[in-house]
Amino acid sequence: MASTINLKRRIISIKNTSQITKAMQLVSASKLKRSQDYALKSREYYLLAKELSWRLSQKREALTQPMFLKRELSSKLYVIITSNNGLAGSYNADVIKILTKSLSEDQALNIKSDIIAIGKKGAQFVRHLKENQMIAFYPEFSDKPTANDLRPLLSTILGLFRENKVNQVDLIYTAFHSTISQTALKTELLPIQINLDDQVYPQKSETLTNFEPDIETVIDQIAERLVEAELFQAVVDSKISEYSMRMLAMKNATDNARDLIDDYTLELNTLRQSSITQELAEISGGVEALKE
Repeated sequence: MASTINLKRRIISIKNTSQITKAMQLVSASKLKRSQDYALKSREYYLLAKELSWRLSQKREALTQPMFLKRELSSKLYVIITSNNGLAGSYNADVIKILTKSLSEDQALNIKSDIIAIGKKGAQFVRHLKENQMIAFYPEFSDKPTANDLRPLLSTILGLFRENKVNQVDLIYTAFHSTISQTALKTELLPIQINLDDQVYPQKSETLTNFEPDIETVIDQIAERLVEAELFQAVVDSKISEYSMRMLAMKNATDNARDLIDDYTLELNTLRQSSITQELAEISGGVEALKE
């Protein structure tokens, strides 16, 4: 059994740690609220962009446009969104797990894989991969990213795709559903493929639409904005998911610290009681010896 001094030290150490985890929980909760409000403002635009993408993809002219054209798959580009810091549960691990599985499948099919990493945790993992190349690294974006913040990343992705250096671009990020539900997933960013839920976007009869100056020009100019909307929503969703998962992870750590403190306090009290009982027994034995 540990000594009382060691138990006291452990209790003090755990209390100090629980104060840190509690503070991190509160900070994450505050950042989550701000980021969630910011993300909700852009979600309506994102959903409208998805619907517009679907409508454009139904046009015969879209089938010949580079951004919508399906290509023979010989090379892929993965854009992974992770964080700069840990202590966020399985946030980074889930993204890396999907990336690892995808790379293994590409290797089996002899598909060349390149990677753009967003966040230090993803970059650290990719640097240890011998057979895959990280062609770009972007630090974690701010809580309220803007279109200008994403412009370098967007330009890199579009440039590689338009120059046929990659045939497909997959985005791996963490989608936010609620504070207790987040899902790491992989979605095809390029070429633009639209699969909308009929319950959200019911099939509508096609209406007569005029395009100025022509449909090809409109599709070409609008496609970049659609990719930007998809990328932007993935970034803000990932940020919300990170704060949500860190908040829950720190809450669990704080609760576990309290349980440990209770266990060690009980052990300390038991040890003290045993020591007091032993001292009383020794005193009683001494008194009896003096009487004799």
